[in-house]
Amino acid sequence: MTTVTIDSRDEAQRAAWTPASWRGYPVRQMPRYDDPAALEAVEARLRRYPPLVFAGEARRLKAQLAAASRGEAFVLQGGACAESFDEFTADIVRDTFRVLLQMAVVLTFAAKVPVVKIGRMAGQYAKPRSSETETIGDTTLPCYRGDIINGPAFDAAARAADPHRMETGYFQSAGVMNLLRAFASGGFANLHEVHRWNLGFVERSPLAARYRDLAQRIDETLSFMGACGLSQRAPQIDETEFYTSHEALLLPYEQALTRVDSLSGEWYDCSAHFVWIGDRTRQPDGAHVEFLRGVRNPIGIKVGPTTDAADLDRLLDILNPSDEAGRITLISRMGAERVHDLLPPLLDRVRALGRKVTWVCDPMHGNTVSTINKIKTRRFESIVAEVRGFCSVFADAGIPPGGVHIEMTGQDVTECVGGAHRLTEDDLGNRYETFCDPRLNAEQSLEMAFLLAEELTEQVRARVERA
Repeated sequence: MTTVTIDSRDEAQRAAWTPASWRGYPVRQMPRYDDPAALEAVEARLRRYPPLVFAGEARRLKAQLAAASRGEAFVLQGGACAESFDEFTADIVRDTFRVLLQMAVVLTFAAKVPVVKIGRMAGQYAKPRSSETETIGDTTLPCYRGDIINGPAFDAAARAADPHRMETGYFQSAGVMNLLRAFASGGFANLHEVHRWNLGFVERSPLAARYRDLAQRIDETLSFMGACGLSQRAPQIDETEFYTSHEALLLPYEQALTRVDSLSGEWYDCSAHFVWIGDRTRQPDGAHVEFLRGVRNPIGIKVGPTTDAADLDRLLDILNPSDEAGRITLISRMGAERVHDLLPPLLDRVRALGRKVTWVCDPMHGNTVSTINKIKTRRFESIVAEVRGFCSVFADAGIPPGGVHIEMTGQDVTECVGGAHRLTEDDLGNRYETFCDPRLNAEQSLEMAFLLAEELTEQVRARVERA
């Protein structure tokens, strides 16, 4: 195994880092604000506001992600492609949280390890775009970049980048965080109740017979725990740990919410527990990498078909020079048809370097297609195929998979085709509500959890037999 070598410039670079040092680097995917004074005023107010998360929570998540890198935990990350200011309601937050809990119960039973639950929630308001502008007819306007930057309506006023939206994003994130903390610790996450919801899903599913055996075995396990006296509102039964995440795209916002931890003296991005660098902003000499190398949160890096092994080496050197376990999560987004070809070389490269990373599968972004009417959608079967391909690659390498990262909602939307209820392209117009990427609905998300559970159960059985 190759020993990790640390560039001699790392110490000097780390000493030179500040929350604002990214401003001296090339930056991509950043909006152009017409009023710099208004932008500065919003940033100044955000710097005075309380943090949304705490450094100790981020450190606890980092330890759990380190466990996932060793096969001692499994990561479930999910939520909206881009949160909407208009969907700031308790019901929407509750329903997405509930589905993630339901998925986690199924995956915990199958993987036989704790599931680390991370929501794409309370801050996923900005989205990278493939083009700076959008043209409809004879009119060309700036593209929609997410509610924290501009509005989705196709008119000049809505599409202008407005710095005051960052403040709205902060207060809505604070509200969502308040709800999530209450749901996680106030009894809503009780394991027995969550499983009862799963039983309801199984009975509604056209594939009920396929899933019923797993659901019954979970039920038997919970009944046994109750018989042993473990159902008396023990914290492990009645509460759950839940973390938040988003892409660290809008750097003025991220900088404004970066704080020094009073215990460790280190900088943390207190906008979320876990932040990631997207496929379009992971340039080793870019502003986003410069910003994230200095904060001590666990961070993710999207890796896809365009990922260069040499650039990945550099990113790992820059972002994790001490090779701290749990610091880096590599989020694979290859596409169902290419995962078997593209993922193994990167996995082999990282292993050869001896790097401690957590590998998670994003089966969404590599499987986006357009219908004849130019509506973006994703095929459920392709999403499941990429997850299975990811698990297969890791099984061949003798390593447990680290987790999944999906775009989903607790609502009954019709944005992805396929699944047990056989949604077709003709169904997309019924409830196609996303302004960005198509999401799995609640039923499809749970179906994927049961299918993934079958895969994980087989892998656990195979590892036991080898042992």
